Amino acid sequence: MKTTTQLLGAVSAFALVVMSSAPALAEGTSAGTDITNNVSVTYNVGGVTQNAETASDTFTVDQRVNVNVEFVGAATSVSPGQNDAVIAFDVTNLSNSTVDLDLSAALTAGTAGNISNFQIYRDSDGDRILSAAELAAGPITYLDELGEDGTVSVIVIADIGLNANNGDDFDVVLTADAHAGGGVGALGTELVGTTGANTSGIDTVLFDGAGATDAANAGDFSDTGTYTVAGALVTVAKTSRVVSDPVNGTTNPKAIPGATVEYCITVANASGAATATNVDVIDDLPFDVTYLTGFGIFVDGDGACASGVAGGTFSTASGPAGEDQVLGDLSDVAAGQIRSLYFRVEIN
Repeated sequence: MKTTTQLLGAVSAFALVVMSSAPALAEGTSAGTDITNNVSVTYNVGGVTQNAETASDTFTVDQRVNVNVEFVGAATSVSPGQNDAVIAFDVTNLSNSTVDLDLSAALTAGTAGNISNFQIYRDSDGDRILSAAELAAGPITYLDELGEDGTVSVIVIADIGLNANNGDDFDVVLTADAHAGGGVGALGTELVGTTGANTSGIDTVLFDGAGATDAANAGDFSDTGTYTVAGALVTVAKTSRVVSDPVNGTTNPKAIPGATVEYCITVANASGAATATNVDVIDDLPFDVTYLTGFGIFVDGDGACASGVAGGTFSTASGPAGEDQVLGDLSDVAAGQIRSLYFRVEIN
């Protein structure tokens, strides 16, 4: 603090005149601002008004560092195997000075092996979607020269592992750590609080609150965004039944050479799961059976392998070891649904 004091020889009366500073903004008066207060004292001697005596005091506003990070929206629904899954945040500089903000993203809850490749992008248009232009601009590690009351929208992306299960949550924390501004194109030094007595220069006071994973008055702030996996819980079952044989016909038939066997393949999706789409069935036939063209292939049947519609294809010797194959596409299998594919063969 700089102070100028002038002694008065004799004082009979005085008046104080105070010069006020400009109105403060949301983050307060800017750091580095000099605030000057002037005082004027008048008095009389022997009934005669003397020259007024004046004094002034000037001090410099110190730097108050305050940062905010806010997860925007609800938990993001993702699918197993999805790449570049997006969660969005707003990062705000509530300091009374321009700062750089070092950004980092980290997993705090969820199976680490099922999420990877965290990257941070600037959301230039603020639509919470990673556009082709934003992707091409490349990931960022810090926000450069963010002014007072400045807010920047950012996007965190990650790759969801194929083994992630329906209902899994991944909590991801974005942290913004305040660094000194003033150098365009490079991250400034990390801001720390000034210790000891107030100086005549610009001291630093860390004013931030406690975030998701950070402590109060540490110069950083964090918030948690969540990915929630909406996966299909698909189970596949294959059964067979003997339809007829050359001796017994359809009455209590046995699985003897020449018998007709029906294969039933069911695809079920559990309740509460995401819809399974593009469901393709590939069945490799054993060499001991022959596909019966006359019966055909039925798809989109029910759980009992009935009520299907003709579809699918038979492919000769296209299997991994030269087996014949039955191929078929099923319609989307929503949560709680079962669809089936069925066909018949003859035992060689």
